[in-house]
Amino acid sequence: MTDTPEKLDYSKTLYLPETEFPMRAGLPQKEPEMAAKWRQMDLYKKLRASAAGREKFVLHDGPPYANGNIHIGHALNKVLKDVITRSFQMRGYDANYVPGWDCHGLPIEWKIEEKYREKGKDKNEVPVNEFRRECREFAQGWIDIQSEEFRRLGIEGDFDRPYTTMNFHAEARIAGELLKIALSGQLYRGSKPIMWSVVERTALAEAEVEYHEVESDTIWVKFPVVDVNRRAPVVDGKFEFPELLAGEASVVIWTTTPWTIPGNRAISYSSRVEYGLYEVTAAANDFGPQPGEKLIFADKLASESFAKAKLEFTRLRGVSAGELAAITCAHPLADMGYTFAVPLLDGDHVTDDAGTGFVHTAPSHGREDFEAWMSNVRELEARGIDTKIPFPVDDAGYYTEDAPGFGPSAEGGAARVLDDNGKKGDANKRVMEALIAANNLFARGRIKHEYPHSWRSKKPVIFRNTPQWFVYMDKDFGDGTTLRSRALTAIDDTRFVPAAGQNRLRAMIEGRPDWVLSRQRAWGVPICVFADAEGNVLKDEEVNARILAAFENEGADAWFAEGAKERFLGNAHDSEQWQMVTDILDVWFDSGSTHTFTLEDRPDLKWPADVYLEGSDQHRGWFHSSLLESCATRGRAPYDAVVTHGFIMDEKGEKMSKSKGNVTAPQTIMNDAGADILRLWVMSSDYAEDLRVGKTIIQTNIDAYRKIRNTIRWMLGTLAHDKGEEISYADLPELEKLMLHRLAELGQLVRKAYDEFDFKRITRALTDFANVELSAFYFDIRKDTLYCDAPSSLKRRSALFVIRKLFDSLVLWFAPMMPFTTEEAWLSRDPSAVSVHLEQFPVIPAEWVNEALAEKWKKVRTVRRAVTGALEIERKDKRIGSSLEAAPVVHVADPDLLAALEGLDFAEICITSDISVVGDEGPQEAFRLDDGTKVSVEPKLAEGTKCARSWKITKDVGSDADYPDVSARDAKALRELAAAH
Repeated sequence: MTDTPEKLDYSKTLYLPETEFPMRAGLPQKEPEMAAKWRQMDLYKKLRASAAGREKFVLHDGPPYANGNIHIGHALNKVLKDVITRSFQMRGYDANYVPGWDCHGLPIEWKIEEKYREKGKDKNEVPVNEFRRECREFAQGWIDIQSEEFRRLGIEGDFDRPYTTMNFHAEARIAGELLKIALSGQLYRGSKPIMWSVVERTALAEAEVEYHEVESDTIWVKFPVVDVNRRAPVVDGKFEFPELLAGEASVVIWTTTPWTIPGNRAISYSSRVEYGLYEVTAAANDFGPQPGEKLIFADKLASESFAKAKLEFTRLRGVSAGELAAITCAHPLADMGYTFAVPLLDGDHVTDDAGTGFVHTAPSHGREDFEAWMSNVRELEARGIDTKIPFPVDDAGYYTEDAPGFGPSAEGGAARVLDDNGKKGDANKRVMEALIAANNLFARGRIKHEYPHSWRSKKPVIFRNTPQWFVYMDKDFGDGTTLRSRALTAIDDTRFVPAAGQNRLRAMIEGRPDWVLSRQRAWGVPICVFADAEGNVLKDEEVNARILAAFENEGADAWFAEGAKERFLGNAHDSEQWQMVTDILDVWFDSGSTHTFTLEDRPDLKWPADVYLEGSDQHRGWFHSSLLESCATRGRAPYDAVVTHGFIMDEKGEKMSKSKGNVTAPQTIMNDAGADILRLWVMSSDYAEDLRVGKTIIQTNIDAYRKIRNTIRWMLGTLAHDKGEEISYADLPELEKLMLHRLAELGQLVRKAYDEFDFKRITRALTDFANVELSAFYFDIRKDTLYCDAPSSLKRRSALFVIRKLFDSLVLWFAPMMPFTTEEAWLSRDPSAVSVHLEQFPVIPAEWVNEALAEKWKKVRTVRRAVTGALEIERKDKRIGSSLEAAPVVHVADPDLLAALEGLDFAEICITSDISVVGDEGPQEAFRLDDGTKVSVEPKLAEGTKCARSWKITKDVGSDADYPDVSARDAKALRELAAAH
């Protein structure tokens, strides 16, 4: 700005934006450098120091599993957590994030076994603690890899001191929680049907199971009626129920698991269903009922069943629920050794929606079957029925001697339900052949239905009766509460986002069975109790103290070390009477206990957590197990709020799979576009629902990011000329006051939405503000003032003041969401700053709120919209090149709109060289908006000469002899600039 007027290059006299903040982000290259810098400067430690003494806000990290590279679901989960902790940190809290990992369990154990198999090595020949050491090393290797991948995402937390479930202290605390439950009398050894993986040789919890469609054998089976209970009601000296049922009729059941027939002990019916006695009149089948046979069915299902068996029939009469309760059947395989009586039980789970209206009840193979049997034990024993539940299937899926004719001593050896690869064995075939031979197979077929599979091996599971360790759901703690009642109360006291999660978790707790804790594996925290032959648990606090001390110093390996039994029992107990339990704990108990050794034991955290956040599947997983564990030991949930997110699909809404080739990896997005793009996708999505991702969706976010970045870049360039001057609010022009009012409104929205974890709302509001209200409105209007006005111009200085506030606010509000970009922008503005992440959200002065002004400017912008609409047509038809060539006449027939324009430089607001406002309807041919607004616009060309500096067309160009080719305004600015230099 030192040239003489004669040689002046006007472009050098303008305050054009100047910045080194590039338009092209280059995030894939810059972000790793920035992450490395944060580690070098120990940003995490600085954050903790800056927050010292503040109120704590704790999001407790649900531990991912340490057995592979992170996937897009991990990225979604961690970004949400990071945004939450960063947003609370920047709002005056000490929001410390401690990442954690789930390290025990079958998937890791399976990987080590695979390695053994490749080397021809037998796991059972390896000392257990050597095997566990290899599992530990495998888990640690993946923790290291995942740590780096999470940091690449921009996640900030205590990665140098994470929690892991395999840490010695963690293992001791997990064991301690188990022993608390044992001492309270809530732990017991029981025999119940549980889901069992033949492939993995272990019990599974519901959270470890997923459902896939399979095609199964289905059979209809006859159970001959052999007796009418002599204690049946007597009417007029006769039994109410006729004797003819005994020896003349059969009850027919239907099942999709033929292999469970050897485990049958009862038939369930419903007193709400209507039944009938039917007689076969004609048969066209290779096996099954013949004419004259009498069969009992639910009336609603009889026709369908008879058609399946190719039979014709007639209904003889109705059969009442009381009559069913009084009869006893024979097992359909009685001649093979199943000589016990089969009673009929009234069951709430029975319907006439499908099948026969009778449910084959095998208490060894189904939860409802088990409950129906157990709820009738006393009555059954009174009738002389043996109520012992058999063990018909072993851990490898073979029948045992509790299945006569199919077990080890049977001809051909034991039949098998599933083999080691999860394939169907010969059990169904052999059972159906036996039923045909006994003339008790009514019909058979095939059916497609959803069936449980292990989520690890992806192979079918079976329900089998086996001794396991359980925690009671309904045993009184001695204070009038049970684990179920405590958990339901805790759910009522918890905030759920979205709210529907509350009902989902409540339904699961209301209907769940006792908690199965035991797993028949090696890698995990052992169920470190001693039990006698009857399953009674040794309750000795000195023994427990020795166990926990050993675990603290040596880890859970101490339980498997040589001499452990004698070491822990000591001399006070008979080692012959008390046996060490060798099962390990369900890993969900591990993760459900993380609140103890993380929240309680770390002074930089607190218990309970403010929030847990995971995928919606964790209502039956981590949310569930944490709730039960904490309610069992502390009487309440370990969290105050639960936030859930959905799953990620491809762009078509289909599940991702490698075979389909539709997997989007976070590493690919970060390498191609950057972590901030991935984070912006998370922030702009409705995470409460299932999300979609793919190239097109990521490109949409790249485009949105580019607009945000360009807005930030323009502000940075403009603020290069900012002197940091504070301007009194009273001295600000209306347009600047309007922008500050909008900032105040946004500040309230941002804080409220961060509190509600509503990130999409924030992203949408800030993006629209940046694109629509700033770039396309305020900045567009003020560019002339900012570039051309003299240094002394109050309007220009006011605009710089407001843009500084806009920049600070937008960058700080975006910082939790896009940590890399906002850091780059913040340090570009102030290279002496340490980090944007050490800042706090802006405090908005109350005087910035001006609702009356905002209402006025809604009217101003309504009129402006009509003007810009008219000029757009002029531009399109090439009658003008830019809006500065125009001087439209604006006719405003609405008095309120007209009054709003009073005192404003409306030409400046419309970015025209001149404008005329008239209070009338305007000519018929004038431009009007389609919405009925009483504004019409006559496009006119501006009169005068184009200013060589500002490009406005005015009549005062040349009015200053020293600057003959510029307007009076620009001449004044040039003179002031020249004087300054």
